[in-house]
Amino acid sequence: MKIICVGRNYALHAKELGNAIPTDPVIFLKPDSAVLQNKHPFIIPAFSQDVHHELEVIVRISRLGRHIDPSFAHRYYDALSVGIDFTARDLQEKLKKAGLPWEKSKGFDGSAVLGTWIAKTELPPVNALSFNLLKNQVKVQEGVTQDMLFGIDDLVAYVSTFFTLKKGDVIFTGTPAGVAKVESGDVLEGFLENRSCFRCKVK
Repeated sequence: MKIICVGRNYALHAKELGNAIPTDPVIFLKPDSAVLQNKHPFIIPAFSQDVHHELEVIVRISRLGRHIDPSFAHRYYDALSVGIDFTARDLQEKLKKAGLPWEKSKGFDGSAVLGTWIAKTELPPVNALSFNLLKNQVKVQEGVTQDMLFGIDDLVAYVSTFFTLKKGDVIFTGTPAGVAKVESGDVLEGFLENRSCFRCKVK
């Protein structure tokens, strides 16, 4: 199982962190050990004092694919949900300033929350999905997929030109504006089209 993540896919999020708007998708990976086990709390790692939540629409790959044409990309995934790409922002900034890869700040154990999958056939078109995150029952992030710089089908096709996609792989499609620090005691709940997909406690 590969976890393929897309950075800076919403213009307002890129701006809130002072990043340039990309001309091509920004891709990075998380290992399978990053997946937070179901019903387990997220434990803030000792090496960071500034872990942020990043809510994202996630896509489940359903068949083997390589060099996929964007017009056929919809055939290669069967379900969507929302998840969290937890990010050790202080460590990420240190690595970026040194010109080093981000993986330590993005791929640490428990850094990927996967919500309950919803069949694609039960959802509106993938370019018109709404999603949001509640932190302690207060809405802190919300987005619509039509605001993506690179749409879901285009991302599936783009990723497949570099990495062979396999059944069970997951693509995190990028976060909208509103990322923020999490604290011990927080409760995070993610929604896709008003359907609760995960509830995660922070410790």
